[in-house]
Amino acid sequence: MAKGKQRLRAKKETFDILLWLRDFLSQRSIEAYLTGGFVRDALLEREGYDIDIVVGANAMRLAPEVAEALNGKYVPLDEANGIARVVLRRETPIHLDFSTMRGSIEEDLSQRDFTIDAIAVDLNDIEKPSPPFIDPFAGEQDLSRGVVRAISEKAFVHDPARLLRGLRLAAEFGFSLDDETKKQMGRHHRLITAVAGERVRDELCRLLAAPKAAQSLRLLDELGLLLDIFPELSATKGAEQPKEHFWDVFEHSVETVAAIEFVLRSESSAYYDEGILALVPWSSELERHFEEEVSSGHSRKTLLKLVALLHDVAKPATKSIDGKGRMRFFGHAKEGASVAGGVMERLRFSAREREMVQKMVMHHLRPGQLSGEGLPTRRAIYRYFRDTGDVAIDTIFLNLADHLATRGPELDFEEWREHAQKLAYVLEERFSEESIVAPPKLLDGHDVIDIFGLAPGPKIGELLEAVREAQAAGDITTREEALVFVQKQLSLKGALKAK
Repeated sequence: MAKGKQRLRAKKETFDILLWLRDFLSQRSIEAYLTGGFVRDALLEREGYDIDIVVGANAMRLAPEVAEALNGKYVPLDEANGIARVVLRRETPIHLDFSTMRGSIEEDLSQRDFTIDAIAVDLNDIEKPSPPFIDPFAGEQDLSRGVVRAISEKAFVHDPARLLRGLRLAAEFGFSLDDETKKQMGRHHRLITAVAGERVRDELCRLLAAPKAAQSLRLLDELGLLLDIFPELSATKGAEQPKEHFWDVFEHSVETVAAIEFVLRSESSAYYDEGILALVPWSSELERHFEEEVSSGHSRKTLLKLVALLHDVAKPATKSIDGKGRMRFFGHAKEGASVAGGVMERLRFSAREREMVQKMVMHHLRPGQLSGEGLPTRRAIYRYFRDTGDVAIDTIFLNLADHLATRGPELDFEEWREHAQKLAYVLEERFSEESIVAPPKLLDGHDVIDIFGLAPGPKIGELLEAVREAQAAGDITTREEALVFVQKQLSLKGALKAK
């Protein structure tokens, strides 16, 4: 926010809607104020599409009238507290959120959460060059200082979701938390366990989507909130790892989140330089892939950070020492996928998000196991993309970040070069050789049943999968070759049965 700035700015389309609302409400002698995130964002010169309006009337009765007049959609949000929404269909939808004023505007603002969201403007003043701001808690000053400060400690008791919201606001704006506010949050962190899973999920995902997510996770942990949200991580704290690892399981998990941000070109790193990053493949196509929305506004990039935090969650439970004194974690990926699925269900993620996260945790070691020395074979690449499906690319980047966060400051550059180049080759083959990932169909089930006189059943699917794998490996390319291949497979199986 520019120093001394006091002008309310908005795009013309948005401002025209506000002027219409001003006249509409004025004709009905209804007192109305702009407040909340819209005023905050306008002062920060950010475009806002969620407009909070406090009205001296019954918002549940008023909002349907506004919706009808503007050809919008009426959505009751909270009847008990008198909050309703009008959705205006535009290229970017605009939300008009009406709330019934509680007492005077100053009294209403006192019941909000953070000072930067407790600034109001009388709707009748919006055309003034310098409209008077109603700012009883010095929210504009906090905006200038870049501080998120709670109006009252009671804010967290009345709605514990604000414990996460405060951190999320600070992360999104690059602000710091007020020291006293941090103490208050620390005192009340356990209250987050009573918040509905979907509310925790949405605040958490916005926090992960913001810059410096690993730093935010550390602050969550400092305040006691992280283990309230993810009690499954408790056992990872201080959990020892083999000598190849620079950090314990918990620190490694958080550092993997930071490494995800590094390999996705979101943040710089304290440990890895541009020479290390240059070995990680990148393109506009990959950038679009990670920005893709999966569900409810959550992107692949956001989900990948969540997976990075959870990918080794089952290591403590699967730890063993072999006969040579080596530490092992057999089955931790499979067990971790099950644990991660439970977390996703508790936080009310969609079925697709849950499946994606579980698959990434299950296969997070797989990219590094595609070959020993040399480059992976076409057959190995095919099997990898077949088994990981929709999250194949995501899992490759998870594996790259996992490798970086294993060695940390002690990263061996030559070892990293070899690892990164192998996975770059796999991605290159994925984008340049579609036949490896999805070979063209040479035969279908009816062909196999009719030509070879087989009965329908699982055997047909196994034969067709064997054909696809042989195609991907380059062993067969035509229908005739596919038929010969099937015949050989049947003869081989017959010979094995005879033995």
